[in-house]
Amino acid sequence: MRSPFLLWKNFEALIIIYKTFLYFDSMQEKYSLIIVGAGPAGLTASIYASRYNIPHLLIGSLIGGLATEAYKIENFPTEKEISGLELTQKMKEKAESLGAKIIVDQVVDITRKEKDVFEVKTRSANSFLTETIILCLGTIKRKLNLPQEEKFLGKGISYCATCDGPFFKEKVVAVVGGSDSAAVTALYLSEIAEKVYIIYRREELRAQEAIKEKVIKNEKIEIIYNNNVKELRGDTQLKEIILENKYKNSFSLKIDGLFVEIGGVPPQTIIESLNLETDGQGYIKIKEDGSTSIKGIWAAGDVTTGSNGFRQIITACAEGAIAADSVHRYLINKK
Repeated sequence: MRSPFLLWKNFEALIIIYKTFLYFDSMQEKYSLIIVGAGPAGLTASIYASRYNIPHLLIGSLIGGLATEAYKIENFPTEKEISGLELTQKMKEKAESLGAKIIVDQVVDITRKEKDVFEVKTRSANSFLTETIILCLGTIKRKLNLPQEEKFLGKGISYCATCDGPFFKEKVVAVVGGSDSAAVTALYLSEIAEKVYIIYRREELRAQEAIKEKVIKNEKIEIIYNNNVKELRGDTQLKEIILENKYKNSFSLKIDGLFVEIGGVPPQTIIESLNLETDGQGYIKIKEDGSTSIKGIWAAGDVTTGSNGFRQIITACAEGAIAADSVHRYLINKK
C-alpha cells in the first residue's frame, strides 16, 4: 500500500501539470475575428475590420489567392488594365497600412472550444482563439480527371498560364474551357506561343463579349467547339491529345502544352469538418449579411452561394466588406 505522503506528492504533481497546461492554453493569442483566406475577399474583409477597429488576424496560404494568376484584368473599376498579382498586392498593402496582421500559413482545422470561442489550427502547428470567423476559402482548380494527368503535370499539363506560359515560347498549346479565365489565358498565350487552340464543350464561348471578341479576332487562336479532351498521350512529355469528336477529320491533336481552365470547386476539408450548410456543388450557403448556418461564422467570395453565382474579384471584395460589417454588428450587440 502506497504511503499517504507519496499519494499526496503525486497529486501535487498532477496539479502542477494541470496548472501548466492552463497557463500555456491561456497563452494562445485570442482575437475578435480571424479571416481564413487571403484573396480579394479576405483582404477586403481585413480592410473593413481594421476600419471598425476589430482586433483580427488574416491567415492565408497564398496572398492574393487565385486572383494572382490573372494575366490581365480590365473590369476592375479603378484600373484601366492591371494584372491580378498587381491588383492583389495593392489590396495587401492597403490592409497592412491599416494595421492588418497577416500570417502566411494554411488553416487545417477549426473547432468550437467554448460557446462563443473557436480554435483555429494551422499546418505549421500554430493555434489561435477567436470569437468570430470569416471564411474566404476561394476555390481550387478543377482537373480533367484523366489517366496520366498527374504524370504530365509540369511536363505539358498546367493549371497556371502566368506561371508556365513562358516555357512554351513558339510552341503549340491548347486551352480547355470557355469562360473568362480560359479566354484570357488563350489571349495571354497567343503572345508567347506559335499557335493556341481553345477546346470547349459547348457551341459558343461564355466569356464576356469584350474578351470573346478579342479571342475571335486573334489570328493565332483557333476555337474547337463541341469537343472535349478524352485522352493524354506522350512518353515523358505530353505530345498529343485525343478528342472526343473529330476535328478536321482526326481525333488526334498534336500539341506541346495543355492549359486547364474549366473552373473551380470549393475546398471541402474545413467546410465538411464544420458541417456547414452548402448547396449541391459544395458552395457555402450564406444569408444577405454573409452569415452561414453556424453562429459566429461568416463566409465571403468564390466559396459562397452569394452574388448570384457571379464569381468576380469585385463581388468577392463586396462580400468580404459585407461580412466584416456584419461581424462588427454582431460583436457590438454581444457587449
